[in-house]
Amino acid sequence: MDTTIQLRAEGKEAKEAVEEGLKRVHQLDSLASAQNPDSDISRINAAAGQSYVQVDPSVYEMIAIAKEYSEKTQGAWDISVGIITKLWDIGNDDQHVPSDEEIASALTHVNYKDILLEPGTHSVMLAKEGMCLDLGGIAKGFAVDEVRKIYEAHHIQSGLINMGASSMYAVGRTGKDKPWKIGIRHPRNDSPDTYLGIVSIENQALGTSGDYERYFIQDGIRYHHIFDPRTGRPARSGVMSDSVVIDGKVDHAGMLSDMFTTIIFVLGPEKGMEFLKNLDGVEGEITAEDGTVYMTEGFKDHFSDLNEDFHLVK
Repeated sequence: MDTTIQLRAEGKEAKEAVEEGLKRVHQLDSLASAQNPDSDISRINAAAGQSYVQVDPSVYEMIAIAKEYSEKTQGAWDISVGIITKLWDIGNDDQHVPSDEEIASALTHVNYKDILLEPGTHSVMLAKEGMCLDLGGIAKGFAVDEVRKIYEAHHIQSGLINMGASSMYAVGRTGKDKPWKIGIRHPRNDSPDTYLGIVSIENQALGTSGDYERYFIQDGIRYHHIFDPRTGRPARSGVMSDSVVIDGKVDHAGMLSDMFTTIIFVLGPEKGMEFLKNLDGVEGEITAEDGTVYMTEGFKDHFSDLNEDFHLVK
């Protein structure tokens, strides 16, 4: 999943919970990674335009829910963007700005409507040859939910599930009986001690997306890894970063927090806030490129210590 995993747990079965959790994360990584030639995703991509591929139920669930939100967002979120991800190759040695012609050609292979599903057999097919799925915006969050299930089975009342800070879940409160305090990274300062602010959570998922995670700068333009599937280019919505907090009672809270932050980033501040306000059990903030921070009223209850570089919309 191209990230650092940190699992913390307290309780009599904490060691077992962490070990089982790590094992499950590695299992999901092997199933969902396009970099693994034997993964379910690689097999789907290899069979594009040819045949259905039966996959693990977990992989099928991710794809089915992802397609559902593609429909709800009218393509602002689309896991068939894999061909675009490969074309730009951001974060790797071959990262570059493709030509307009290359992007236009790749976009003919991006369409969530061409992801075909057979629920009875957990089978998936991509309708056109050359199509490519990328679960990078959903797999970490799904893994968070899976580890959370393992924690519950081992009666863990206090713990933190951390998939590289972009997808997290706070189980209960800390050992000192306080909410877990998580620093949200300053989107333009690389110092580990400089934050946008602090979010306090308990029995909640926290997701964050930003244009600072994987990017390169060319001719003064920042090209980042969060793509707008409708343009085939890094999203230019006026957002630097965004975060959401989702109540643990919401199904798939971890996975949704992972996915929603990407959707909001693509939608931009105005449409992103509108999207947030229509979701039950979900609160969030959006940091715009001009330093303006937008927050739902519920997110303000979790947030403190806004960095002086930013200003909050009242």
